[in-house]
This record gives sequence, structure tokens and C-alpha cells, in this order.
Amino acid sequence: MIGKLKDLTRNMDGTWNLTVTINGDCRAVWDKYRDKDVDVEVKKHREKRSLDANAYCWKLIDQIAAEMHIDKEDVYREAVRAIGGNSTIVCVQDVAVDALRAGWKDKGIGWQTEILPSKIKGCTNVILYYGSSTYDTRQMSLLIDHVVQDAKALGIETLTPAELEAMKIA
Repeated sequence: MIGKLKDLTRNMDGTWNLTVTINGDCRAVWDKYRDKDVDVEVKKHREKRSLDANAYCWKLIDQIAAEMHIDKEDVYREAVRAIGGNSTIVCVQDVAVDALRAGWKDKGIGWQTEILPSKIKGCTNVILYYGSSTYDTRQMSLLIDHVVQDAKALGIETLTPAELEAMKIA
């Protein structure tokens, strides 16, 4: 749900009331969770990536792969790892690393992992990269910018900067 923070008040017992104005019908949530403890997360809203941006990204990835004579999935995976803000590092017991990596990879082409040593005995740090299906407009813009840069380096024609910006926010 998308909303705006409306008001903040402090109660006499030291707890706080945060009022949120919601864009949409939230009665079902109210009915289900009223008077129950819930987990609350507030973060800045970002629009989801556009399907046009995704299609253009894959068009360029396909052209890059053809020019380099490699699989387009490899081009995509490299681009996902190259941009920032699309991964999480978790510390995992060594016995669970293979299962985590296999399960993560099953989510899609861009869902990748890398392993790093941990200072904790019996554990491994695993970098979990999210695939672009979860990207917001900012993350998708980073991915497209990376792919466009690679395409230009290979002499592949790309949209003009104005066309790219218009597509990213569409």
C-alpha cells in the first residue's frame, strides 16, 4: 500500500501514535489485524520498473551477447552484479550454504550468489543478488545505464539520452 505519514503524537505512557493516510481500501487489513501486534516498515515509495524499460534492457543485452558471441543470460548476470543497491549479505552456517544458493538461483536468471569467508567459525558470508523483476525505477535505471554503456562500447546503437530518460520514468 502507498500512503503518507500524517501525524505523530506521544501518549502519556511513552508510546507513540503514527497516523498514516492510505491511498486505497485498507479495511481488510484493519479487520484482519485490529488489536494484534504487527510488524511495521516505513520506507520511501518508489515506482516499480516499467515493462518498456525491461524490454529495452533485454533488447540491448541480446545485441551485446550476439556481438560478443556469448549467452545473453551471462551478459545479464554480469550487469546485475555490476550495479549497486541490489544485494544483501547474509552470514550462513556452512552446512546450509549450498541449499541457500540453490534455492536463491531457482528464483530466476539474475538471482545469483557469491560466497565470502566469514570471521565466524563454521559460517560463510553469502552475497544474494536480486533479479531485476524486483527492481524499482532507480535500480532499473542503473541496470539500463550499465547495459547502455556496454552497448556503446561495442558500437551498438542506443536510444538518445532524452529517450532513455523518458523510458526510465514511464
